[in-house]
Amino acid sequence: MNTRQAISEAILRTILLTILLALLAGPTACSPSEQILPTSTPTDIPPTSTPEATATSQPTATPTPLTCLTQPGHVEEGKLDTFHPAQEFRVYLPPCYDQKTDERYPVLYLLHGQTYTDDQWVRLGAVKVVDDLIISGESAPFIIVFPDDRYWNLEAGPGFGTRLVNAVVPYIDSTYRTLAGRDHRAIGGMSRGAGWSLRLGLTRSDLFGIVGLHSLAVFSKDASKISDWVETIPIDSRPTIFMDIGDNDQELIEAKKVEASLSEYKLHHEWHLYSGDHTEKYWGAHVEEYIRWYAKQWSSH
Repeated sequence: MNTRQAISEAILRTILLTILLALLAGPTACSPSEQILPTSTPTDIPPTSTPEATATSQPTATPTPLTCLTQPGHVEEGKLDTFHPAQEFRVYLPPCYDQKTDERYPVLYLLHGQTYTDDQWVRLGAVKVVDDLIISGESAPFIIVFPDDRYWNLEAGPGFGTRLVNAVVPYIDSTYRTLAGRDHRAIGGMSRGAGWSLRLGLTRSDLFGIVGLHSLAVFSKDASKISDWVETIPIDSRPTIFMDIGDNDQELIEAKKVEASLSEYKLHHEWHLYSGDHTEKYWGAHVEEYIRWYAKQWSSH
């Protein structure tokens, strides 16, 4: 064997030995750039998406009930200093009057009896009754005005009716949120207050469409005028009237004459003759009936 052949065989053996050792040692680690990542089978997971805003994606606002709907109304005092003595009055404002600023209300004018003051109807429970009716939902809310006529035996007394229609009514309509029309304005009273209600209800039917006469005491000068007053009222402006009196009332005879005139001219009215006399005990026993009747008139409009 020559020298070149010997070298070639030595190189070949070296190469074969290197390969054998490599096989026995296992695969050589790859560099990071040469690593083969395992193949994974993707699952069908839908991509996460942000829902578009729609009208229903926001919570619907639920109106918060007004707490005033379960609370009574309130009475405030007022007076008109343009008169001497000043014309005083009280005003009942129904529940939620201050909160429901867009709402307007019918108005009931309640006149007290002779020797009493503008708190008489309040003392007898009128405000308590109307609060209960409104809060229970039996009646729509309305305003009540209690004008004072304590000066009945002084010079100011005879002018009370003029004060009421020319000053008090316009003031109430301009100051409070009233429904300023005859169908939404009532007047009623006890005793002397009923006497005023009769006069104003028949002579100013343009103002008052509802009239309450409780234990009516007719003014002496008015007794002979009632038929004339009724005849001058246009048919479509005739008021709706409620009359009641006790069977032991000293004013019963005159009240019956008035009722007869109303019947003769076919004015729509109710007539109630109860047991009782001309006292606060009688009126207090019937005040709820009175308030319910007034409230009913507006529920029918």
